[in-house]
Amino acid sequence: MKLTTYLGAASVAALATAVSAQDADLLVFDWSGYEEEGFYQQYIDTHGSAPTFAFFGEEEEAFQKLRSGFRADISHPCPHSVQKWRDAGLIEPWDISQIPSYATLAENFKTDSVFTDGDDVYFIPADNGATALLYNTEEVSAEDAASLQVFLDPAYAGRTSLPDNVDDSFALAYLATGTTDWTQATQEDFERAAAWLREAHQNARTYWADGAELNQLMATGEVVVAWSWNESYVGLADEGHPVAFNREAEEGSSQWFCGYVNLVDGPGSEEKAHDFVEAWLQPSSAEYIVNEWGYAHANTEAMASFDDETLAAVGMGQPSTPVLAQLPMDIELREQMIETFERIKAGF
Repeated sequence: MKLTTYLGAASVAALATAVSAQDADLLVFDWSGYEEEGFYQQYIDTHGSAPTFAFFGEEEEAFQKLRSGFRADISHPCPHSVQKWRDAGLIEPWDISQIPSYATLAENFKTDSVFTDGDDVYFIPADNGATALLYNTEEVSAEDAASLQVFLDPAYAGRTSLPDNVDDSFALAYLATGTTDWTQATQEDFERAAAWLREAHQNARTYWADGAELNQLMATGEVVVAWSWNESYVGLADEGHPVAFNREAEEGSSQWFCGYVNLVDGPGSEEKAHDFVEAWLQPSSAEYIVNEWGYAHANTEAMASFDDETLAAVGMGQPSTPVLAQLPMDIELREQMIETFERIKAGF
């Protein structure tokens, strides 16, 4: 089966062109969608306009673009990229005295050796969410959707979709082959997961690049089973589509978090860079991300205001099945994942 990757507006934006030109003193290199003003309204209130945004579709793409000379002030990787970006000399410490809401973060984020060396802080968590099995309830039975092996089921050949994201796709493959903690994964675990992912590739219609693309694929019925972020479930359900988000699949689901880094030699204002992150950590940002996107927020005080029912409704409850946390892992193993993922997508 020939597999194609659809190119929507966000994918075109991933070429790292600035598509949202506002405040020229701050360029944010981010995932598509995070230009929404609800994430950083305090920044606009203070400075009168939103920052300028440029977009990437996947962290390895962002890394290669930055290493090739693309300049921005801030970027938004997830934790497994932080050490690699530090080693490459792409990021510099934050001045925490300019980000008072840093105090609201969970203590483990403030002490992790990947994020801080004890004196300097290189990574400030902002958002977190789940990646789990999203399915069309009119086309897929609850019994079939009870296991991640549905991605290999010939009954759904050509109607499944995987993320065009190495970490999410390998999280699925690790879970499906019995690994629930990739920080302890062995070479054998990796090879078993890669073999499973090759099989899932053969069943897939496409790899989705962002939530908007997946929403369209699910809404039209072209795809009926996907490994998805919360946002697609929340958006599709709000529009009345027959979907369910199963974090209770037998093998489990995954959970990720991402945050902001201060890029070396940014062309804009350091003060505004810090103001942007401070705005992101406000309770108003937490309110927006939970209710509009279905994600959770790094501000622990703000998150304490949401009851269990609200979080469960957007897919952020506490499942009883395993959760693979996308924590920093062995760098050499992750480099193998990156290389292998590209080969799998190419049909090898």
